[in-house]
Amino acid sequence: MRVLIIEDDPVSAKVIAAAIKADNVLLEPCDNGEDGLELAKLYDFDIAIVDLGLPDMDGFTLVRRMRNAQIKIPVIVVTATDDQQQKINALLSGADDYVTKPFDPAELSARLQAIVRRSKGLADSLVQIGRMTINLHARNVEIDGQPLHVTAKEYSILELLALRKGMTLSKETFLDHLYGGMDEPEQKIIDVFICKLRKKIAAIAPDAHNIQTVWGHGYVMKETPLDQRGVAEDGAEFVRVRAMDEDLEAILESELAREKGPGRITEVDKLLLALLP
Repeated sequence: MRVLIIEDDPVSAKVIAAAIKADNVLLEPCDNGEDGLELAKLYDFDIAIVDLGLPDMDGFTLVRRMRNAQIKIPVIVVTATDDQQQKINALLSGADDYVTKPFDPAELSARLQAIVRRSKGLADSLVQIGRMTINLHARNVEIDGQPLHVTAKEYSILELLALRKGMTLSKETFLDHLYGGMDEPEQKIIDVFICKLRKKIAAIAPDAHNIQTVWGHGYVMKETPLDQRGVAEDGAEFVRVRAMDEDLEAILESELAREKGPGRITEVDKLLLALLP
């Protein structure tokens, strides 16, 4: 999950960050409305937290400008102003919730998670996709009731795929949510993460693989696994699914050969495996 915090008071920004910080949450702080608006236009955030008293514009104006610019991410207004009319104005401007300072950190975190879930069409924190269950609150994954042991980044990938089930996500999108522009590795590392996840899933249930490759575009999570030997047509695109018994290195080499051409894979490429946590 990636969160945009638009708050000019450093202390308040730190309190908000501490309340919602988790291993799979990336925070993007901003201290004025204009910069916040530009960030919301440029990057793919899951939610924005906005203060009403910004130095260059009030929060009402910022939210209205976001909505006028067709920025549809959910917005929580967090402010020290406990006024009923202010709350009404915030909601009418396009905000999804209004939280008054001082706030309970657990409540803010719960509100944030609930709003993000609803924005993705989910009723609760348990996301069921085929035989896989992802608990967005506990941040764990099960297949047929058995725990799937994943790293923080692997969980973030599964969460992103689950929240956008049926949507093809590019490698740029994964990198944006995993690293937020900070020390991003090469795009092919996403192929390595996906390969690792597929092998972990296959170790529990070989026929429970829901992460599918959309060649030239990225990856998508579907409700029903495809026949691993087949090719399925999804609209105008073809989704090809690799067999689960392939060796991880062979899968990586196949991905690299597709991008670079046969015979151009270097030892440095193979050492990308060492980047995995």
